[in-house]
Amino acid sequence: MPNEYVQTQYIDLDSPIELDCGKTLEKVTVAYETYGELNENKDNAILVLHALTGDAHAAGYHEGDKKAGWWDKMIGSGKAFDTDKYCVICSNILGGCKGTTGPSSINPATQKEYGLDFPVITIEDTVKVQKALIDKLGIKKLIVAGGSMGGMQALEWSLAYPEMVTHSIVIASTSRLSAQGIAFNAVGRNAILSDPNFNNGDYYGKETPERGLAIALV
Repeated sequence: MPNEYVQTQYIDLDSPIELDCGKTLEKVTVAYETYGELNENKDNAILVLHALTGDAHAAGYHEGDKKAGWWDKMIGSGKAFDTDKYCVICSNILGGCKGTTGPSSINPATQKEYGLDFPVITIEDTVKVQKALIDKLGIKKLIVAGGSMGGMQALEWSLAYPEMVTHSIVIASTSRLSAQGIAFNAVGRNAILSDPNFNNGDYYGKETPERGLAIALV
């Protein structure tokens, strides 16, 4: 796997996604990568769920890359998630900036980037989109695994679709945030909003905000 080139794949979901906030996303595209092969019964899948700053590129190299995917040490032949036995799948979450529909996507209603018009989404919403992807791939049983926010998604998978999840691997995660965690998130959000180039989220085609995000991630 370390020397293998992989490609991100894209798939359009068949149906709109009803969000917890009450709004609907009519068209959703999902970016995902696979490592290893699905068996004939399609019951050897592991869905890897990324953290807040992750994406679908979990292992291997894109052509021209100098750095492997974010969990390359775990995914591959003979590794913890052994691609000789399993088909490992990782999708970019809903609202992400690496291929799956999010604020940088074109809003069909305006033909411009969503920006701050993109609806508020939840962990449940991200899992709904992952479930739709897994259904399109024809998978009925799977293992889910993730750390941090990925672990929260793994917990939601186990609660929402227990008939599908054979094992759930939750790493460095929680079922709820403490008051301190909520406070840290508020500090991060305000750092992003205070960036002089944020422009109320309407910065597409303009100078990109960078300082606020850098502060938020410290």
